[in-house]
Amino acid sequence: MGCLIAGLRTAIERALRGAVDKARDELGLAPGDPVPDFTLEVPREKQFGDFATNLAMLLTKPARRPPRQVAEILVSHLDLAGTKVQEVTIAGPGFINFSLDPLWIYDALVEIQEQKDDYGRSKIGGGKKVQVEFVSANPTGLLHMGNARGAALGDTIAALLSFVGFDVSREYYINDAGHQIENLALSMEARYLQALGRDAEVPEEGYHGRDLVETAQRFVAEHGDRYLKMPREERLKALAQYALREKITAIREVLAAFGVEFDVWFSEQSLHDSGAIDRTLAILRERGHLYEKDGAQWFRASRFGAEKDEVLVRSNGVPTYYAADIAYHKDKFDRGFSWVINIWGADHHGHVARMKGALEALGYDPDALDVVLMQLVRLYRSGEIVRMSKRTGEYITLEELLKEVGRDAARYFFVMRGADSHLDFDLDLAKSRTNENPVFYIQYAHARIASIFRQMAERGKKVPAARDIDLTVLNDATERDLIRRLVDFPDEVARAALELAPQRMAHYAHEVASLFHSFYNANRVLGVEKELEEARLVLVDCTRTVLRNTLYLLGVSAPERM
Repeated sequence: MGCLIAGLRTAIERALRGAVDKARDELGLAPGDPVPDFTLEVPREKQFGDFATNLAMLLTKPARRPPRQVAEILVSHLDLAGTKVQEVTIAGPGFINFSLDPLWIYDALVEIQEQKDDYGRSKIGGGKKVQVEFVSANPTGLLHMGNARGAALGDTIAALLSFVGFDVSREYYINDAGHQIENLALSMEARYLQALGRDAEVPEEGYHGRDLVETAQRFVAEHGDRYLKMPREERLKALAQYALREKITAIREVLAAFGVEFDVWFSEQSLHDSGAIDRTLAILRERGHLYEKDGAQWFRASRFGAEKDEVLVRSNGVPTYYAADIAYHKDKFDRGFSWVINIWGADHHGHVARMKGALEALGYDPDALDVVLMQLVRLYRSGEIVRMSKRTGEYITLEELLKEVGRDAARYFFVMRGADSHLDFDLDLAKSRTNENPVFYIQYAHARIASIFRQMAERGKKVPAARDIDLTVLNDATERDLIRRLVDFPDEVARAALELAPQRMAHYAHEVASLFHSFYNANRVLGVEKELEEARLVLVDCTRTVLRNTLYLLGVSAPERM
């Protein structure tokens, strides 16, 4: 986090804790009682100052007083030396608001200019190892809109966590074992036979997309009909492996075009081959968490908060997908990750309690697993829902979306709403070059700034050093509002990272762009008196840094021209 804002926050928090210690008798707190975990946040409304805390409300029970009286006691004991606090007020039910010396924001411009790309970075994460697993779509077809939203959310969350000091690994879990691969083999066999002019039908539970027709045609081009003469088991295995390789390659390529690169591609089949599933089952059995019923092995999931017990090994001796998933999550923690984050579709909500229960049964901390559940995406064109894909005949693919709207719009639109909200993706809006398109609006702000600096270069001028000029001439309301929001960047990044809420950064980028456009439309930058021009150039330079850093975290480009 930026040193200035972090230092101010720390100083005020320290003053509040000191006030609690001085007023323990009045507040009914014993010497050993801890200070409650209070918040110190930036109020949404400017009239409530620069920071506000809920500490007084948290102390009403031990103090046996109304929160406003508690707030008055705390304020009377505050030592604000070195905090830059100019005024303290009590508002509403008992919020304590802090207004800082107006000159403090100018120091922020020095910090932003000097830290540049590192502005907003912090060590909050302390190098803690975090794994973010996302997308993990079955490699049996092309990526759809749900996969695309998961990719944008997961990659942005990973970028945010890395930016604030976590050691982050991005992982894709390849479901290359089990029933879906059997169906893939049978589907490929049908398409292979059809490509050779034979009568065959794709199984009802198989994969009917046009992409498998094309895959089978490529297989025939390479191998001809020689697999017709081979044992069926060998033919099915070869067809499945060919399709898997092709689908995984296609998934990698389209994700790379989307700006998403994974550190690890983890094979589900490897859990079977290595014996990891059997070892996991043995631990659960030793701990008394498995029992047999109807020839199957069941996990006592209901002991750990799940609605019912679950089968881990079927009566035919084949482990379920759940068994593999438990072994996979055990492997994650065994690799040293202390925080594991999964991005799942909302249809997996019932699996969250089961997985946390399994981890607890194995002796791991279930709270070390966080699952972000994301709602559905609906695509709209001309006000109508888009239902069909030319390629698959079923759903719009990520590849088709990128061709139509481009990476920047896709990345931004997928994270501009919280994961728990349904997302209506307006294709016409995403392609438009108007201020109604939030991506265009934000990128246009950056391009406007680039234009200013091109004009400067033509005049042989450079941006002055912020610490060498008088920044207090930036006293117009549009200037001060913009500076104040730039100052919030480190705090916004930290909150977005820790809350796993990348939509905060999408909203923040739009707010900064809006404040910059307001400033730009109300004020000339070049050609005014020297002191004012220099100060405004610093402000514009700092805005460019913050916009660029925000767009970087969102996986969106910062263009020089529009």
